Amino acid sequence: MNSSIILSNILNPPVLFFFLGMLAIFLQSDLEIPQPLPKLFSLYLLLAIGFKGGYEIEESGINSQIALTLLAAIFMASVVPIYSFFLLKWKLDNYNAAAIAATYGSISAVTFITAQSFLKVLNIPSGGHMVAALALMESPAIIVGIVLVRFFAKNQEDEEDEKFSWGEVFREAFLNGSVFLLIGSVIVGILTGEKGWEKLHPFTQDIFYGVLSFFLLDMGMVAARRIKDLRSTGFFLIGFGVFMPVANAIIGILISKLIGMSEGNALLFAILCASASYIAVPAAMRMTVPEANPSLYVSMALAITFPFNIIVGIPLYFNIIKTIGV
Repeated sequence: MNSSIILSNILNPPVLFFFLGMLAIFLQSDLEIPQPLPKLFSLYLLLAIGFKGGYEIEESGINSQIALTLLAAIFMASVVPIYSFFLLKWKLDNYNAAAIAATYGSISAVTFITAQSFLKVLNIPSGGHMVAALALMESPAIIVGIVLVRFFAKNQEDEEDEKFSWGEVFREAFLNGSVFLLIGSVIVGILTGEKGWEKLHPFTQDIFYGVLSFFLLDMGMVAARRIKDLRSTGFFLIGFGVFMPVANAIIGILISKLIGMSEGNALLFAILCASASYIAVPAAMRMTVPEANPSLYVSMALAITFPFNIIVGIPLYFNIIKTIGV
């Protein structure tokens, strides 16, 4: 792997702020970001990337290449939880296996944004439709995870089955705050086009990386606190949190080569396939699969897979893309 590519990613200011957040916890600093702000940062990032994606889709239009990319995104979000579930069943019960599988079938918007930043540093273009792929990959993983629980968890009582509501599942999958804002922002970007872009550019672009740096500072602190939750899980889940993203990314890269994606889009698609959700899916799993242990699926996504992807994964996947000539 090209060491300069790794270095350029690590020396990206938002990534360095992630390390700074982790260091603050390890050194027991009293640094703290007031709790309402991380939520606001998250909403801002979703709005900004959604709006930009919508604008770029409006500029480029929809063609067969974009349609294939979106179908591939839905396919991966639906398939990854299935084979992840059967791998996890070797060591875990059905509930925890399904919750973790859904987590790894979904995506991390911040990892996606970090990959966009990486491409910007290298002056490699990417398409705005990749934001639409991001939005489409949130919900299928939640649905598949719930189906796996209902199908394989045979020891549930009839009373619990009666209380289960598919309406609530679909509501959580498609109308949870992050998915709703992201899809809504894409639509606003499409409807307003260039005029809307000119009006919101100072807000959605000029301060974007400053907000991302603050958000990753907080994420570094949260990830450092979560590391201790994994001490009791053994090496199986830690290994899964590292090797599954690589495997999923390689599958994503092969699909991107098959359907003829550009280099930049291939990296973003690989990251979408490799990342794990620590916001939307955990929120859905807490409601629909209360038997699963949140400290497992949240900690794996946040303390293992997220840091691995932004430090090692992004340059690794890019190197693979360059090697096979996507």
